Amino acid sequence: MLKIEKKKILLVDDDQDYLFQLSIAIQDMGFDVATATTQKEAEDIIEKLKPDLAILDLMMENQDTGFILCHIIKNKYPDVPIIIASAVTAETGLLFDVDSEESRQWIKADLFLDKGIRTDQLHKEINKLLKI
Repeated sequence: MLKIEKKKILLVDDDQDYLFQLSIAIQDMGFDVATATTQKEAEDIIEKLKPDLAILDLMMENQDTGFILCHIIKNKYPDVPIIIASAVTAETGLLFDVDSEESRQWIKADLFLDKGIRTDQLHKEINKLLKI
């Protein structure tokens, strides 16, 4: 019997409850999930595993942890789509997007989502980035 390999999604967030809930939701979508709560944990996973997609929190140990991880992932695996999911806009009023070429040059993410996104919308965005 042919076993279909599930797509692997790397999920990085320092909020344990959010990480757990999102991990369950993404598994329910039919994906394998690797989780990390720190930049170091995420870097260790990236060394051993090439994810098919990564979803990163922006502000963790540092305000730019998500951006740093974007650069690390894109340098090692340029074809891996990255979603930054953050509450930074709600918390700080700062707006981030990757709609312009200039923003994509320094942010390195493929999509920027505000936390609180519905799981059906997230599923649609994941499928679009993975071209499923």
